[in-house]
Amino acid sequence: MQFKRILLKLSGESLMGGKQYGIDEVRIDEYAQQIKEVARMGVQIGIVIGGGNIFRGLSGTSKGFDRVKGDQMGMLATVINSLALSSALTILGQKNRVFTAVRMEPVGEFYDKWKAIDAMENGEIAIMAGGTGNPFFTTDTASALRGIEIEADAMFKGTRVDGVYTTDPEKDPAATKFRTITFDEMYDRGLKVMDLTATTLCKENNLSVVVFDMDTVGNLKKVVNGEDIGTLVHL
Repeated sequence: MQFKRILLKLSGESLMGGKQYGIDEVRIDEYAQQIKEVARMGVQIGIVIGGGNIFRGLSGTSKGFDRVKGDQMGMLATVINSLALSSALTILGQKNRVFTAVRMEPVGEFYDKWKAIDAMENGEIAIMAGGTGNPFFTTDTASALRGIEIEADAMFKGTRVDGVYTTDPEKDPAATKFRTITFDEMYDRGLKVMDLTATTLCKENNLSVVVFDMDTVGNLKKVVNGEDIGTLVHL
């Protein structure tokens, strides 16, 4: 096994499944089962979830919302998604704990690096909600930050696309997939895998990122086992 502890970044949009908005119960159950399967292998897992299936701060700003208020609404959306995943894991018998970047007990515990690590070392999934707790930062940046803080071996970015491509494969049938790519090359090519802040954090702290298709059941176990199904982003 290559990884002892990972930071799993989940897309809020993917939680919609076949719906137009909100949380698809089938999709979140599939995610929970995949996460439990990997946890049972002995891998310690920290999770950050986006909130785009409910509200995205930047899109709210374009419609007239104050940016800070919009980002705060987005943070709360990530808390809703985190609670939903927590519930799905609990139903499966997988112990977990929700941490929030802003105080909102008893919804979740106020995030602390050492509490999150203790939870993972005790076999619990640490779900870290609320982004960084600050406006103007994406959940990709929150994932990079939390991954560095909890001393993860790598960040696994679960999306609906099976890796990093030369162009958007959903729009360009000629797009080709990278097996590996460096942070610098990703930036030079203008590939929108993560925002610049998240990319810089990962690069400066040598936190490799594995981009893979989380929506295909069984893929999380495969990438954790080192199977060549996604794209590795590295120094």
